[in-house]
Amino acid sequence: MLWGMWINYMSALDDFLSGEEQLVGFSNGTLIILLVIIALSLISGIIARRYLFPILMNILSKTDRIDGRTLFAPRSLAWMIGFLIFHISIEWITNNSTPIWNGELMSSISNISWAAFVILMLVAAYRLVDYLDAFIVVEGNDIAARKSLASVAESVGRLAVFVGGVFILAGLAGMDLNGLIAGLGITGLALALAAKDSVANIFGAISILVDQPFNVGDWIIVEGIEGEVVNIGLRTTMIRTGNDTIVTVPNSNITNSPVENFSLRRFRRIRPNFQFEDDSDKQSLKKFCEVLLEKVLSDERAIMHEDSWVKITDSLPPKITASGNFYCKSSGETQREFKEEILLLAKVSAEECNISFHEPRQRK
Repeated sequence: MLWGMWINYMSALDDFLSGEEQLVGFSNGTLIILLVIIALSLISGIIARRYLFPILMNILSKTDRIDGRTLFAPRSLAWMIGFLIFHISIEWITNNSTPIWNGELMSSISNISWAAFVILMLVAAYRLVDYLDAFIVVEGNDIAARKSLASVAESVGRLAVFVGGVFILAGLAGMDLNGLIAGLGITGLALALAAKDSVANIFGAISILVDQPFNVGDWIIVEGIEGEVVNIGLRTTMIRTGNDTIVTVPNSNITNSPVENFSLRRFRRIRPNFQFEDDSDKQSLKKFCEVLLEKVLSDERAIMHEDSWVKITDSLPPKITASGNFYCKSSGETQREFKEEILLLAKVSAEECNISFHEPRQRK
């Protein structure tokens, strides 16, 4: 039954596409079908861009940072889908019926639409690499490592699209791919030698991902450059300094240099110094050290009590120096607030012990 319906449908289509030529080798039926195909292609492209792609992103992405309901795909994706539908429709009609139209013209248009689809597919793929982080970066304890992986994955993705695009476009142009691959094999060694620094930087990026001396968002010092890591690429790592400038450091340099990572600190150290007059009472100074230590350790922000201390560390005229050693949680805000509190506690403790801080002045 279904086969009979299909035969009737194809027979009706042949009848509709037949007739006398009216315009540039087209019959009335083929002109109508061509307009329908164009409209179908445009509608398919718009639907794919506005609805299909956002729905897929909602289903496949691992983060809520991308909202598929408001996300619009690149326009190249809409044109890509439109050209694909147009090419498939023309090929299907050509292979399953005998339309009255300019066969040579339609064959050329079909080939052009296929080439346009391939080119726009590469353009869309290159732009969609920016969405890789939606499939890699998720909430969790290893979010920094995933951001670093996403940063490198985007660089690798763009390179893969570019290299693949070269071969695909060469095939569309009718070039011999076997000869092209053989040529690349011959020149590959020469290119590798000429680009040895770039190759070293690529392996440096891989080493950074494997060893993870730092991740995107960490505050580091490398080769005298201090700042926040904002991007890890195939060739360089971008660091935003405290002056809000961007410094790019070759990855090979980073792998061969010591890296100090402040973001991996388990605690922060506070080492204040207090200077008193040289004629201060020695017992009062010792009492000051004991009182200040007791007050600081009673603060809930203080950690590592067994390694904390306040002692006289220098006694050279005209002053005596007392130094402290304290620890708090690894937070810049906590460190600043706790240091301020320690300095205020030191002032109060000095008044309680009746000792005066050293006042530098000119002496005869």
